[in-house]
Amino acid sequence: MRDGGAMGLVLLRYGEVALKGRNRGTFLRQLRRNARAALKAHGVRGEVRSIGSRIHVRTDDVEAALDPLSRVFGLVSLSPVAEVAREMGAIAEECVRQARAAGVGPNVSFRVRARRSDKTFPHISPEIDRIAGEAIVEATNGRVDLSNNADVTIGVEVGVDAALVYGRVVPAPGGLPVGTEGRVVALLSGGIDSPVAAWMMMKRGCGVIPLHLATSDEETAKVLDNIAVLERYSYGWQLKPIIRSHAEAVGPIAERLHAIGEERWTCLFCKRALLQAAVKVAVELNAHGIVMGDALGQVASQTLPNMEVVSYGIEKPILRPLIGMDKTEIVDLARRIGTFETSTRSQAPCAFLPPNPITSASVDRLIDIARRLDEEAAST
Repeated sequence: MRDGGAMGLVLLRYGEVALKGRNRGTFLRQLRRNARAALKAHGVRGEVRSIGSRIHVRTDDVEAALDPLSRVFGLVSLSPVAEVAREMGAIAEECVRQARAAGVGPNVSFRVRARRSDKTFPHISPEIDRIAGEAIVEATNGRVDLSNNADVTIGVEVGVDAALVYGRVVPAPGGLPVGTEGRVVALLSGGIDSPVAAWMMMKRGCGVIPLHLATSDEETAKVLDNIAVLERYSYGWQLKPIIRSHAEAVGPIAERLHAIGEERWTCLFCKRALLQAAVKVAVELNAHGIVMGDALGQVASQTLPNMEVVSYGIEKPILRPLIGMDKTEIVDLARRIGTFETSTRSQAPCAFLPPNPITSASVDRLIDIARRLDEEAAST
């Protein structure tokens, strides 16, 4: 930190982590580690520690800290705060300053929300709200709105040593800290869906191992660019892409399907080949599941009967976090996390795509075709 620089404070709030009971300490330690990793990745120095039910970040570069911290999974929001004495006059004065900074006036409504973590403070929360609110109205002629529709919320948190006052709340993604729920292998293509699926598993606390079966240099470049975007959310876990050949994994089985007249099954056997490649990586790297970007009914291979066939006999759990989402929802999320533009760059069609892929496969037919493929291979 800069010598002699004024230290600022950022208040971090977590949500789901607070419900973890006896395991809460483990989740909080990982959350603090990830917050430190976010700051370090952006060259921001900061001291991160838990105070009561909040996490405090002390830094001399508050504004620079807000952006990376706002992408730390496990946090639901954060605020730059001012520390003042535990005295009602000082609290009201700072509330007025924060309200003015937020633009509160006759045409900008506000409310005050106070919280006492130290119950020995002589004023209860509604009294703090009222006294501070009256001071703001007198100073700014601001319009009071106690509902969630208020333009500005001025927050006050009274602790043992000081009162914290803020007028800005920066949203964060929520979820669980990356690294608390084990490892998964995510099959990443250059399309829209798979990076979003990987992001959603990161939000559930998973360390993601990206696996790409390359079809072209252009497609691989898209995947690597999207992994760079995902790294902005993966603080505490390094994304290390694994790239294998799509043609080597799929080509032989596609040729054999053509030889027995079952080209319509190519997409399903292709996905099974990709899953089997992912299982090998998962076993090597001690991952617990495979992530796919499937959404029910979106394309031919993602009908429910076909998903049953694709999943049959795969030795690791297959996780499909997009399964109940429609394309509009997936696109909106891709835009929000920053992968959409890269994913929609031009790409060549799959070289193995059949003209009329099967949409309603069955496990019995899969077993029969697999048997015929084995017989065909044995005869050559």
